[in-house]
Amino acid sequence: MSSTPPPPFRVGLIGYGLAGSAFHAPLIATTPGLRLDAVVTANPDRRAQLHQQHPGTRPLDTPEQLLDEAVDGRIDLVVIASPNRTHLPLARAAITAGLPTVVDKPLAATSAEAAGLCTLAEQRGVLLSVFQNRRWDGDFLTARRLVESGALGRVHRFESRFERFRPKPKPGWRELADPAEVGGTLYDLGSHLVDQALTLFGPVDTVYAEVETLRDGAVVDDDAFLALSHASGVRSHLWTSALSPLGGPRLRVLGDAAGYVKYGMDPQEAELRTGHRPAPGATWGTESPASYGVLGTDESSAPAPTAPGDYPAYYAGIAAALADGTPPPVDPRDAVATLTVLEAARASSATGTTVRLDAS
Repeated sequence: MSSTPPPPFRVGLIGYGLAGSAFHAPLIATTPGLRLDAVVTANPDRRAQLHQQHPGTRPLDTPEQLLDEAVDGRIDLVVIASPNRTHLPLARAAITAGLPTVVDKPLAATSAEAAGLCTLAEQRGVLLSVFQNRRWDGDFLTARRLVESGALGRVHRFESRFERFRPKPKPGWRELADPAEVGGTLYDLGSHLVDQALTLFGPVDTVYAEVETLRDGAVVDDDAFLALSHASGVRSHLWTSALSPLGGPRLRVLGDAAGYVKYGMDPQEAELRTGHRPAPGATWGTESPASYGVLGTDESSAPAPTAPGDYPAYYAGIAAALADGTPPPVDPRDAVATLTVLEAARASSATGTTVRLDAS
């Protein structure tokens, strides 16, 4: 006799801007074991968009409505994809109410605030995770496989870039000067860069950074370079910029046996933005051979096929954590480590010095 599968976990999503509509909602809606049940957005245009894209999903006006439903047992998971300044209070309210919670990066404005959320979740026995989706970029998965397999030998340098050319600031909270907004590229794309570096090579001993505001009319940082010295001996050089008319390699990983160089961005964001959705058995996150990186040395090299990107793996891991109590796909303490590095980067740039992190 076949057993009846359990009902899917009901997910409530707070926010339907770019993060909510292009990333979280489609990934939640296509993950077995999850159902996108409700979305908080009071914007009429976004409500119309929600109805078109997810006609079975209920719109709600306020986060408080969603949290009340969750407390009443009508929502099983709260996902926070609202502006950065709201991450801390909304996550704290959800965790205090005993609700499993996913927060888009950055988890909070400071490492101390993020650590407080982690402690609260641990005390309450509540699932907390951070949406670091770019751990599942195809290029990063490829680099990770090459590093862990020993194909590069002993790695000594990791270079990583998220560069764009947006010379005119756009309206929106990401461009506001108020520190409470947690805007600027350092905490936006820089969160991904640092998370990837820590995931590959572990804790950091020292941080040197140059964080600048270059565009006319800009009031937040829009260009940053970070040099990290890992306890493992690897050095990571990371760039993020909104004023890069010609981009460098997305990744360059150098070892004493071989190197890996990759240009171009993972295709999943573009696929999601244009309405493509992952589906069972369908091709997802793949690159053409023309976009593959190169593995080898100057004397001998060959294309290195890019692993398929796998953003769906994040919410599949969340579904498993809800069902079985397994660890979430991203440990929230990793977000604390990332924020610690970003804070050191700000301090380094402000003082022109290298900042040493406390080993404790």
